[in-house]
Amino acid sequence: MSAENILFERDGAIATVTLNRPDKRNALTFEMYERLAEICRTSAGNEDPKVLLVRGAGDKAFAAGTDISLFRNFKSGDDGLAYEKKIDGALSDIEACPKPIIAAITGACTGGGAAIAGLCDIRLATRDIRFGFPIARTLGNCLSISSLRHMSAVLGPARTKDLILTSRLIEAEEALAIGLVSELFDDADALFERARALAQEIATFAPLTLRATKEMFCRMGAAEPQIDDDDLIAMCYGSDDFHEGLEAFLAKRKANWTGQ
Repeated sequence: MSAENILFERDGAIATVTLNRPDKRNALTFEMYERLAEICRTSAGNEDPKVLLVRGAGDKAFAAGTDISLFRNFKSGDDGLAYEKKIDGALSDIEACPKPIIAAITGACTGGGAAIAGLCDIRLATRDIRFGFPIARTLGNCLSISSLRHMSAVLGPARTKDLILTSRLIEAEEALAIGLVSELFDDADALFERARALAQEIATFAPLTLRATKEMFCRMGAAEPQIDDDDLIAMCYGSDDFHEGLEAFLAKRKANWTGQ
C-alpha cells in the first residue's frame, strides 16, 4: 500500500485521518483497514491526540466500501472467512479506541465505509450522504454477526434488516431524523470546518469522563453472547452467486443470481 492511502495529521489535541483514494471513491484496501486500526490502537496510550477526526479525501465519498477488485483472488468460502475475521479485527480496534472519534461524511458511505462510520462516536455529513450496505444487489456476500451487531446498535435491528434486504441507501433527511448523523451541511468545506471545531471543543472536556463512557459501551457490547457465523459466511463467499456478483459488478452489468 502507498503510505499516502491513509493520511495522518496531528494539530495539537486533534488528529485527522484521511482515507485518501479519491479516484476510487476512497475504496478501502486491506492495508487501509489495518492502518486505521493501528492508529486507533496506538492512540490509547497517548496524551495527544485527544480526539480523532476521520474523513474521506475529496467531496464525493467518505469511503465506498472495500475495493471490489481485491475479491478477485477469492476461490472458496475459506477466503471469505479469513476476510471477515480480518475486517472484524480491524473494526474491533476502531470500536475499542478510548478517544472520541468524529466521522465527517461526504457523499458515498457504503459497505466497509459505513461500518467504519458506524463505529465512530459522532457523525456529521453533507447533504449528499448515501449510507448503506447494498450487497444484495452487488456482490451477494454477507455481513458478519459482529458487523450486524454494530449496525443494529446504531440503526436498530429493523432498519438494519431493511437496509440490507432492500439494498437501499439512507439519504440526508432520514439520516438526520433517525440520529445516524447529528448535523448536515451544504458542502464539504462547511462540514470539515464544523467537524474540526467540534473536535476542538470535545478536546477541552474531562478526558476520564470521555474514556470511561466509551469503555462502558465497549463492555456492554462485549457482554453479548458470541454467536458462530462461519457457516453462513462460507456459504455466501464460497457460492457461485458471489463470483457472478463480483464479475457482474466489475463488468457493470446486472448479476444473474441462481441461489447456488
